[in-house]
Order: sequence, then structure tokens, then C-alpha cells
Amino acid sequence: MLLRYPFSGRWLVQNSPANRVPSHGTDAFASRYAVDFVPVDAAGRTARLTVAALIRPEAPDRFPGFGRPVLAPIEGVVVGAQESEPDHPAYRGIPSVRYALTQRERATHGWPALAGNHVLIRTDEGPVVALCHLQQHSLSVSVGQRVAAGEPVGRCGNSGNSTEPHLHLQAMDSLDISTAQPVPITFQGSLPRNRAIVTAL
Repeated sequence: MLLRYPFSGRWLVQNSPANRVPSHGTDAFASRYAVDFVPVDAAGRTARLTVAALIRPEAPDRFPGFGRPVLAPIEGVVVGAQESEPDHPAYRGIPSVRYALTQRERATHGWPALAGNHVLIRTDEGPVVALCHLQQHSLSVSVGQRVAAGEPVGRCGNSGNSTEPHLHLQAMDSLDISTAQPVPITFQGSLPRNRAIVTAL
């Protein structure tokens, strides 16, 4: 599936299917070809790593991409939207290890708990694109609304299964996440690798 980048500015690529499949280490929840994008500043950095950040959680608004606009990567109709989940602290260093140990428990609550605030867009061809971990109360679209590629849909947040503000994107062949099959994606005809910094206009 050919998509446009769902943002402008500079974003760091993580968990790319260009490096490994399944990209997130699991086939659960149709995430086989999912990719993460982390907003970075002009120097390609997220929030400055301090000694304090290594030992305790950080406020998500310390990160340069928190609240950055997220755009529709393709034309379609919004078939799912959630924006009531709070943005939790970011976790690096020791806190990230503790957070990782609770991931299995979060997964028992199902995909919505992992996705956090999100938008689901059904394309005219049928597949559904999911944009996840959005900022609480940031959505600018609603279910039933038709969106154009490049149209703002929300803002980057730190809701759901997220250690720092970023955008998780995946495509699947059905809205029913329990039976959906993953759909491979490319962006503007290619797929960036891990640690690449993508600059989109």
C-alpha cells in the first residue's frame, strides 16, 4: 500500500519492516508491517537525556514532537476515533525497563489499550490505516468524515503502549482487529530503515 508521510518536519524511524518482519517482534493485532516515527528537532534529537531521566519518568511535553500535527497518509473515510486516553509520562533508562515488564498486562486489555488515542481511516480500496498514540483531545476529525491525504487528523502524543511521544502506523485489511491481516506499506514508493531521519514537507 502506497502512503504519503503522515507528518511534516523531521522524524526518526524506528521498528521499520525494512529491517525485520514482524517489525515489532509480533504478528499480534495485525502489526506485522507497522512502523514507528519519533519526532526530532533540527539536530535529529528527541528530549535531552539527563541523569534524572535515567531514573524517573519524564513529562511528555519535554519532548520536541509532543503535540506536533499528524496528517492523513491517504484519502479515505474515518471509521474509528478515540481521544479520551491521557498522555502518560515518558520512560527512558530504568523506568523504561519497568514499563516494559508491564507490557503483557497492557496487551490483555486488547488493541485499544495498546493503541491509545487513535484514528482509523478506511481507504477506497478497502484496507484500514491506523494512526496511534495520539495526544489526548487533539483529534480534528470524527467517524464518518472523509479526509484527504495530508489533512490534519490529530497531534502526536504519548497515549497507549508508548515510552515517548511518537506515531505508530500500520495498515490492515479489516476494521476487526481480532481477525485483520496486516497490509505491507511504503511511503512515496520506498520504506525507510531504522534510525533514518525522514524530512517531509
